[in-house]
Amino acid sequence: MSIQVVLVHGIRTSRTMWRAQLAHLAERGVAATAVDLPGHGSRMKETFTLDVALATIDAAVQDAAVRGPVLLVGHSMGGLLSVAYASAEGAPPIAGFIGASCTGLPRGTGLSAYRFVARTFNALPDQGQWLTSQVLAATLPDETRGDFAAGGYAFAAQDIALASLGTLDLLAGLHRMSMPLWWINGQFDQLRTHEKLFQSLTPHSELIVVPRTSHLVTAMRPRVFNALLDVAVATLRQDALPKS
Repeated sequence: MSIQVVLVHGIRTSRTMWRAQLAHLAERGVAATAVDLPGHGSRMKETFTLDVALATIDAAVQDAAVRGPVLLVGHSMGGLLSVAYASAEGAPPIAGFIGASCTGLPRGTGLSAYRFVARTFNALPDQGQWLTSQVLAATLPDETRGDFAAGGYAFAAQDIALASLGTLDLLAGLHRMSMPLWWINGQFDQLRTHEKLFQSLTPHSELIVVPRTSHLVTAMRPRVFNALLDVAVATLRQDALPKS
């Protein structure tokens, strides 16, 4: 059976953020699918809810698990939602997990400040699209620069999605994540705030910090991130071999 990769995007963006990873995996013959969460991408007209977001991840995982062991990969909000899903009671069929740019707990003043900034940007005439475009142009390579915007920006879903993340009890579930696990952060990622706590609650996990990279680690240094995907896939393939 072949490894199946399920990719979950971050807030405001869509499954198009994974284009570099999907192309890389396809070149290596690894089956992969990227989902759109409610209120994002092709589902922009839907209302974001936590239940539907988790159900979206579950549907993709359950479908993939029929064909082989599943490597679940989530970025930012998608990483936090995937942690909640993968650590839920009932042992969903996850063989391995990559959490990218998601080792910050969405709570307290940090979450409040993030929501305030999001609402401030949404109040601008262009909802901050010009500034976002300038930042991406200055930080992302040509090969991935258009990927974050290709599915549109989910401005309307942003605040409700952030509020929903604040209801997740991530600490209660992390210790149940016994599968092979990698935390991948950019050196200058603002959501590294609790990475040591995440690692301490998953002592078998690997913490990998990618130099010269911000929150958008998948797009700023796609070749590095893709190489780490290869490591995870190779690990799960080895684990799937019959034991002598």
